[in-house]
Amino acid sequence: MGRTKTIDRDAVLDAAGAIIHASGAAALTIDAVARAAGISKGGVQSCFGTKDALIDALFERWSASYEQCFHAVAGPAAGPRTRVRAHAEATRRSDAVSSAKAAGLMAALLQSPEHLGSTRAWYAGRLAGLGAQSAADRRARLAFYATEGAFMLRFFGLLEIDATEWDALFGDVAGLLDDLPDAAA
Repeated sequence: MGRTKTIDRDAVLDAAGAIIHASGAAALTIDAVARAAGISKGGVQSCFGTKDALIDALFERWSASYEQCFHAVAGPAAGPRTRVRAHAEATRRSDAVSSAKAAGLMAALLQSPEHLGSTRAWYAGRLAGLGAQSAADRRARLAFYATEGAFMLRFFGLLEIDATEWDALFGDVAGLLDDLPDAAA
């Protein structure tokens, strides 16, 4: 009879997220996660197999939280401009710890061609339907780029943006999106 699994997968993910938050994506190793979680390297590998699978699980966890907020704002069958509004609002609402973890995960994900492709596809999906011909679409794309730029600057530690400035910045982003009718979904 085999032993019952005693490793809490969520606790291992919490430990990995804490490493990224404290020391950045470069510090994320199977060994570091094992030490932080108080288990063996084999225990981490039995939960996730590889570092890439661990990163995938971390990103899926963060993504689920983001998507829940995104869909609460966007609603079903959102058009392209509504998707940008929802993305900006989900980014604005995310707490600093979650966003810092997400930024670290993005840095780790982008090191692999496999992850780079899925990240590119995600961005393309967020911008789908926004053309260069329409002034309204160009404003929506600008709002999206401003959202992503602010996220990257703040959470990669390139620029200190406090909570007051963060909210003001997203007020400006919302202003870019005000009065823009949504294009067809």
